[in-house]
Amino acid sequence: MNGCCCIFRFVVNMSRPRADSEGSRRDNDEVMPYSDDETDDELEPGSEEALQEPPGAEHQAVEARPSEMGWKVKANDRPYHQLPEFQKKVFLCVKKSRYSGNAIKTYKYNVLTFIPLNLYEQFKRAANLYFLALLILQIIPSISTLPWYTTLIPLVVVLGITAIKDLVDDLVSDACLLLHKLLRIRLTLTGVCSRFQPSKWRNVQVGDVVRLKKNDFIPADILLLSTSNPNSLCYVETAELDGETNLKFKMGLRVTDERLQEEQQLADFDALIECEEPNNRLDKFTGTMLWQRERYPLDLDNMLLRGCKVRNTDICHGLVIFAGADTKIMRNGGKTRFKRTKIDELMNYMVYTIFALLVLVAAGLAIGHTFWYEQIGSKAWYLYDGKDYSASHRGFLSFWGYIIVLNTMVPISLYVSVEVIRLGQSKFINWDLQMYFAEKDTPAKARTTTLNEQLGQIEYIFSDKTGTLTQNVMQFKKCTIAGRSYADVFFVVLFQPVDWTWNRYADKKFPFMDHSLVATVRSGKDKDAMEFFKLLSLCHTVMVDEEMVYQAASPDEGALVTAARNFGYVFMSRTQDSITIREGEQESTYEMLALLDFNSDRKRMSIILRFPDGRIRLYCKGADTVIYERLSPDSRHKDTTQTALDTFANETLRTLCLCYKDISAEEYESWSRRHKEAQVVLADREGALDRVYEEIEKGLMLIGATAIEDKLQDGVPETIAKLAKADIKIWVLTGDKKETAENIGYSCSLLTDDMQIHYGEDVNRRPGKRKPAEPFFTDPGKNALIITGGWLNEILYEKKKKRRRLRLRRLGRQPPPSSPQDGQPMNDWEKEQRQVDFVDMACECEAVICCRVTPKQKANVVSLVKKYKKAVTLSIGDGANDVNMIKTADIGVGISGQEGMQAVMSSDYAFAQFRYLERLLLVHGRWSYIRMCKFLRFFFFKNFAFTLVHFWYSFFSGYSSQVAYEDWFITLYNLCYSSLPVLLVGLLDQDVNDKLSLRFPKLYLPGQQGSLFNYKNFFISLFHGIFVSLLIFFIPYGAFLQTMGQDGEAPSDYQSFAVVTASSLIFIVNLQISLDTSYWTFVNCFAVLGSIAIYFGIMFDIHSAGIHVIFPAFFTFTGAASNALRQPYLWLTIVLTVGMSLLPVICIQFLYKTIWPSVGDKVQRNRKKYEQELEREEREKAPAFQRGRRSRRSAYAFSHSRGYADLISSGRSIRRKPTGRGTTLQHSIREIPHAENI
Repeated sequence: MNGCCCIFRFVVNMSRPRADSEGSRRDNDEVMPYSDDETDDELEPGSEEALQEPPGAEHQAVEARPSEMGWKVKANDRPYHQLPEFQKKVFLCVKKSRYSGNAIKTYKYNVLTFIPLNLYEQFKRAANLYFLALLILQIIPSISTLPWYTTLIPLVVVLGITAIKDLVDDLVSDACLLLHKLLRIRLTLTGVCSRFQPSKWRNVQVGDVVRLKKNDFIPADILLLSTSNPNSLCYVETAELDGETNLKFKMGLRVTDERLQEEQQLADFDALIECEEPNNRLDKFTGTMLWQRERYPLDLDNMLLRGCKVRNTDICHGLVIFAGADTKIMRNGGKTRFKRTKIDELMNYMVYTIFALLVLVAAGLAIGHTFWYEQIGSKAWYLYDGKDYSASHRGFLSFWGYIIVLNTMVPISLYVSVEVIRLGQSKFINWDLQMYFAEKDTPAKARTTTLNEQLGQIEYIFSDKTGTLTQNVMQFKKCTIAGRSYADVFFVVLFQPVDWTWNRYADKKFPFMDHSLVATVRSGKDKDAMEFFKLLSLCHTVMVDEEMVYQAASPDEGALVTAARNFGYVFMSRTQDSITIREGEQESTYEMLALLDFNSDRKRMSIILRFPDGRIRLYCKGADTVIYERLSPDSRHKDTTQTALDTFANETLRTLCLCYKDISAEEYESWSRRHKEAQVVLADREGALDRVYEEIEKGLMLIGATAIEDKLQDGVPETIAKLAKADIKIWVLTGDKKETAENIGYSCSLLTDDMQIHYGEDVNRRPGKRKPAEPFFTDPGKNALIITGGWLNEILYEKKKKRRRLRLRRLGRQPPPSSPQDGQPMNDWEKEQRQVDFVDMACECEAVICCRVTPKQKANVVSLVKKYKKAVTLSIGDGANDVNMIKTADIGVGISGQEGMQAVMSSDYAFAQFRYLERLLLVHGRWSYIRMCKFLRFFFFKNFAFTLVHFWYSFFSGYSSQVAYEDWFITLYNLCYSSLPVLLVGLLDQDVNDKLSLRFPKLYLPGQQGSLFNYKNFFISLFHGIFVSLLIFFIPYGAFLQTMGQDGEAPSDYQSFAVVTASSLIFIVNLQISLDTSYWTFVNCFAVLGSIAIYFGIMFDIHSAGIHVIFPAFFTFTGAASNALRQPYLWLTIVLTVGMSLLPVICIQFLYKTIWPSVGDKVQRNRKKYEQELEREEREKAPAFQRGRRSRRSAYAFSHSRGYADLISSGRSIRRKPTGRGTTLQHSIREIPHAENI
């Protein structure tokens, strides 16, 4: 049996060979490309030999040795999987089973790792490390100028607050998944009592037999054994996996279907499964089942994947093959990455810069103290401190003293303030009612609080298509029959939707505007119209259940059959060899002689029927590009139909041509014999069938064409157009076929009329073969690139490299060095250069569409752009196949809706509609970026101005690490006196309102360019702080020098000087933030005035005699404030200092806004005019968005996978179950959409 099984497996693979380097460049996008983590054993040997065959060689059925299957699963035998041969080393001599448990850990922390891992993450911030080092210095008494607890307490508070926030973020992100998945109850068969018992997901293990019921989620990757449906058919919904809501169908093996229905039979089941290792290939599974000395082949049709949902199937039984982290959905999930913003990284570098400046300044002052002590200090007896230190020793201690004194250049409160601002910005996103989707009661949700300002710097958006741009809902919109078009825009304007009450089988929600077509069909006089809808009701692979619910391989087919149903041609039922429809009030049964199924090469499907009157007719529907080649010269209405097809394509509708052919009995009999012979060919069976199909699909007579709308989500075209104006490039990464993706690209305005479309296979100069400065597209104008996953693999040399390595390994040789002639990169550098060239080529385009790509390839494309363009990226998707892409991008956005919650749970931001992305970026993202930049610029400025006064004071204090202010002022400056106004600017400020932000997308550009916060702005803040600190010190110093108060007392003492400089500083920083505030509210005004009032209130309190009596050691400035501030000329000194500090800033801002205004300044200047225009536009409401396309493009509508013809023709969908089974069917469902490939 091994040999037979081997031949069978090989033949199946030879009949459907994978695309080689040439094939992947042809328009055959049915074949999914290889993924990166595919093992060598996954590549079939047949594909290797096929690569070396001459072009004309015939395929022979060759006996080949199967590739070794490294994964073994024994049914109902948990101890088997704990055997030593299945153990792997995890650490030193510690081993564990290679089979993962089913528990999934999506959280970042656990009880043991929270404290060390969180501290590690926090101390990756340079500032936290800086303050830790500072704390260690302050513990040393000889160099400490401030008590150690003044640093310890703020550091502990900051670390604690951040740790709590991180823990809450982790718990919130994980709680949904825990409730959604791990706590579900499943019925699992245990080998102890041979009965099904309830079990949690996390307790399921490889080798367990499980029972699932209708609407259950599938807990692991399971081999389907039997179901309550005929032939062990199982309906599954894959919305959680790929975002598609149409049902898929799986089928158990015939042998397990017949022998594994009773509980005892399932308990005695002891098969050994040998299959491929766990991998991320969602479209592939290869294995064999050894049971009762027989081997049975297994493929993906027999597998139920974790994350899918059982539908329309009462009970199903399965064997767990992969669990937990080994499941395909988790393999596609990618690693959880720690995401940090560009501003975070920049702040780290700036902290390093500040620390370097601090060391230089402290070193200079320490040297100054050394010379001062040698020349002055050591000779002044009144300065002797009782310590016989040398001058150099004192200079060394002075260095560390100044490190402590000047530490406020990087205040620890900066990071607390940043976290508060980010939390507030996240709440604003959550509370935004304009991002609330009332239909599903779904608000926008910021699932992280650390990335908000990054939303204002996005350069590339990577979007899924199905469920993200589209609703995955197809609607029959228009048609052309015998040269006449129906349902034009004219009817939409004049008429109400058709009333379907006359048809009791009609779908009442089916919208159609053209009453004339309904009247024509009901009259029964137009034979072409009747034939048109008869074809739609007969030529398909749709299944129907007893409740008249249609299940289709693709939404397109479902929409066409539903349209025929509404027009009076109702598909009622089907058997292996017949189809029954209702034509008006009459029910007719047609004998199905042959069903010629669709695939991406044929781009059409046909059905051959024998009519009740004995006539034989072929009905065919397909893409216009293949139908027109097969039309009879006598076919009418070709030109008018072609014109209608062009019109439909211009309106971005998905089209199909419908035609027929009458066949004589003799012709059919002759063709039928050849068809049966092709069905049993072992080698290249599909090619043989295609050649037979070609013989009969000739001389067709055209009836008309249909036009289906792949309904976009509301506002998608407008959103994409607006984001494009903001210079954000959008790439669509989808698993759909090329024609579908291109069609949607035009529909959603991603592709426009003025773009030159380039296809991957048509790019003459491949990446890697050009000069570095040479552009790929030399023609002027906009460009767009459309590529397939196969082409992407070829261009990045993933597939060839793997196949070549496998072939050489089988020959027993090592791969020789590559040469340019074989098309392989010479080394890693050349491969990297090709990747760079590919990214450069794609980034020259305004839009890029990648079709037929795997989840892993989606993530790889995002990684390439991040790596080589250093760009800020955003990925948006709705299904589990988008999780890897979402995790890889700098920002991940999940669409929450009918397609499942996998993407949402892995995302940083979530909302219900794609159109909300516009507001998230252009409003919240831009505001967050502007606020954070303004906050950081001012925060650095105010602390430079505050701290550098110590530097100037050191020249007059013998460089002795003496502070210029009172200790309590130093403690409270960043906490109470200057924090609130700048904090509110970081939370509330906005240069223009949200409506103007959306109207002028160019306002987004400064964020992409990073022009509002960079090293230039940092040094501007530094020099501004140096300038202000100079004025704050030297103006009062000059005023105090050789002066006398009105009462004869000298106010020029140190304490009075400290009061005047501190008061000047408080006025300056609070008035400076007032000048920088663009959006004033009562709260801002209160914060500025309140901060000044708090300063004076606290200062008079701590300078009072009463508090000095209670704490004489801590409050030493007794009466200093009242004594100094009662002198009028000191108030004049404060006013002069504030005025001279602010006047240059006012002049510079005036010059910039009048001579060199930015886009934001211009919008602000004309804000009232623009707001009035917006109000007028809202009242008038512009007409609906119009699209058009002059050139012809393919827009055919079909599933991008095979239909269910094999299943229907086999009769297994309607074969009754053998008697004697314990399970009875309560609801019989006739159609099953997936055939077992035998």
